[in-house]
Amino acid sequence: MAIPDFQTIMWPLVQFASDGKEHSLREAIDYLADYFQLTKEERKELLPSGRQATFDNRVGWSRTHLAKAGLLNSTRRGYFQITNLGQEVLVQKPRVINMAFLKRFPNYVEFIRPSTQDAKAAVIDEIGVSQTPVEAIESAYQRVREELAKEILTTIKECSPSFFERLVIDLLVQMGYGGTRKDAGEAIGGSGDGGIDGIIKEDRLGLDIVYIQAKRWENTVSRPEIQKFAGALQGQRARKGIFLTTANFSDGAKQYVSLIDSKIVLIDGNMLAQLMIDYNIGVTPFATYEMKRLDSDYFTEG
Repeated sequence: MAIPDFQTIMWPLVQFASDGKEHSLREAIDYLADYFQLTKEERKELLPSGRQATFDNRVGWSRTHLAKAGLLNSTRRGYFQITNLGQEVLVQKPRVINMAFLKRFPNYVEFIRPSTQDAKAAVIDEIGVSQTPVEAIESAYQRVREELAKEILTTIKECSPSFFERLVIDLLVQMGYGGTRKDAGEAIGGSGDGGIDGIIKEDRLGLDIVYIQAKRWENTVSRPEIQKFAGALQGQRARKGIFLTTANFSDGAKQYVSLIDSKIVLIDGNMLAQLMIDYNIGVTPFATYEMKRLDSDYFTEG
């Protein structure tokens, strides 16, 4: 089955804690993963940031909501236990426990009450359907990033070939190739076909050389183009190459690269735009949001 949302997890989580014992969150996650018959892939599926498993995050937020309502109690860092109120709810055998159900408890109502404006309540209701707040923020971030990547590609295609050359140089230098921009600029020259062909140092010491080909194209780069590039590498007795394009690569091109001895990295338009975002080439930050969590160690009295 698909990974359940954090509200669906609430009822079985309370049932899991019904024995009155102290349980770790990790123990609960493993139990609930079996309860919902999640596959190995579903258990390992990560949030967009790649920093936490989606299911782990949802179990954690489910516990948070239940604790805010008073059904569970956080006994120590990473551990929880059912409360008397939680036991009373179990005796009632509700059909479901979700955010709507928890609103009958004053502490929970206080927890979800907007602190500044009604819009906040609307946001809570919206993300509460299936996503945790962390998931909602990360999903929104990914959507903004995807739109930015599209805008970057569109803008690149409207620029001159010489500007594209400088863009690629700036990106590679920022990624740690080529030593200085002056070194990279001397190593790479325009080919006159809307792209660049040249060489660049793999590292600042110049221990190895990487051959580069870049195409500011609209059409898909097919296998023959990659074969030509691979042949050029062999002619130079080179082992490494980077092929960049504003378009994409055919399946045949990708398969060919995986079969040859030379190491050729394919960077399509989307990856190029993503790298530009990661290394702040052609983009500028306009807002920063710092996510924080409780530091339980700080509150431990020794």
